[in-house]
Amino acid sequence: MFGRPSKAERDHAFSVFMEQSSASLMRTAWLLTGNHDQASELVQAALVKTYAAWSRVREDQALAYARRVLINQRTDTWRATRGETAYPQVPERADLDAGGGAGVEHRDEIVRLLRTLPEQQRKVVILRYYQDLSEQAVADLLGISVGSVKSAASRGLAALRTHLATTSGGTQ
Repeated sequence: MFGRPSKAERDHAFSVFMEQSSASLMRTAWLLTGNHDQASELVQAALVKTYAAWSRVREDQALAYARRVLINQRTDTWRATRGETAYPQVPERADLDAGGGAGVEHRDEIVRLLRTLPEQQRKVVILRYYQDLSEQAVADLLGISVGSVKSAASRGLAALRTHLATTSGGTQ
């Protein structure tokens, strides 16, 4: 069948996309926010906006598009609240599969360390090293230059190393 897909076909395609990408989007959102409830709200908002634009989204770029929406939504939320909200502690249990067999303790430590970074560095480190995106892909997603990605990644990793060394007494 040629021409535009029907609404039912678009809805089915979006449902499949949502099932396949929700876990990845949730992990990214949780790392950006450090809070399961805020991450859930962020993913929901990103999926709603992605659905609204679904007829214009290329299938092979759908996850990248949704990630971009998620990051923009996070930035908008951050700007609206004028900064980060301090949380006394990371939840005891994160209902996220971080992959690689990392336990909750390691994920909690990672989130605590990431929360010490400025917003831009945090985004770059998460997208570049956690989501394993190329420098160019991160630059495109964030709307910055590749040089800015390299700089933010370098500074972010250096800050994480320094913070880790000072909090763990130099042992890893």
